[in-house]
Amino acid sequence: MENKSQELEIAIKAALEAGVILEKYFETEILKEFKEDNTPVTLADNECEAAIKKIILEAFPTHSILGEETGMTENGSEYVWNIDPIDGTRNFMNGIPIFAVSVALVKNDQVVVGVIHNPITHSLFYAEKGRGAYFNDKQIFVSKDGREHAMISISPGKKTDPAKLLFRELYYNFKQGVVSSVRNFGCTAMELAYVARGALEANVQLGLSTYDFAAGVLLIEEAGGTITKHDGGLWQFPDGEFIASNGLFHDVLVEEIKKQKEKLNIK
Repeated sequence: MENKSQELEIAIKAALEAGVILEKYFETEILKEFKEDNTPVTLADNECEAAIKKIILEAFPTHSILGEETGMTENGSEYVWNIDPIDGTRNFMNGIPIFAVSVALVKNDQVVVGVIHNPITHSLFYAEKGRGAYFNDKQIFVSKDGREHAMISISPGKKTDPAKLLFRELYYNFKQGVVSSVRNFGCTAMELAYVARGALEANVQLGLSTYDFAAGVLLIEEAGGTITKHDGGLWQFPDGEFIASNGLFHDVLVEEIKKQKEKLNIK
């Protein structure tokens, strides 16, 4: 992309800097800890988040920042950066190279800049609202494959009993002829980036935090994809439950989710 905005340049700079930190720690005996909700955190998570926040606040000192590890740094701004220093921490700390830095800028509940970076695979995805989606500086578009060849992913979302039940039912039933293949990579940011790049045909989100998916949804929108609520209605940020797809069999996914929710009596 030519003539990137300052906001996008800063987001890329922050993601790349965090990537250097992650490369330093990857496949080492890094200390593992677990938060109250049993989600993992490492020294690298905290170091990356600090580096990202420093770069952003030096460039935009009046902006607010929502980080996974440090919560909200509130400056009363209409601009809020959503950052996940390591999306896919379990993969990272177990030496599995499917994780990413996710940096997004939200203005009045609209994602305007999104960057996802996996330093191990040297993958840099970025998008700016109205200007397309890019992978390593080449413009990308969603897949043109229909359901008969489709590989989709499901992101588990909240660790509530209804969400767990729905995840299991969808994972099983999607594999029974609805689509060709179903996956869960343990990294929402990369799953959404893969939909934007055409490596996956769809992703179903069951309720994660905004810093998990903010950058990814912009990539998909700018790559020509479709995002709706589970019932097919208009999706709006920051709703964490949605279907993101290439649009070619979106209605089939909507119907299957509706059927499984009715079966499980989930609203």
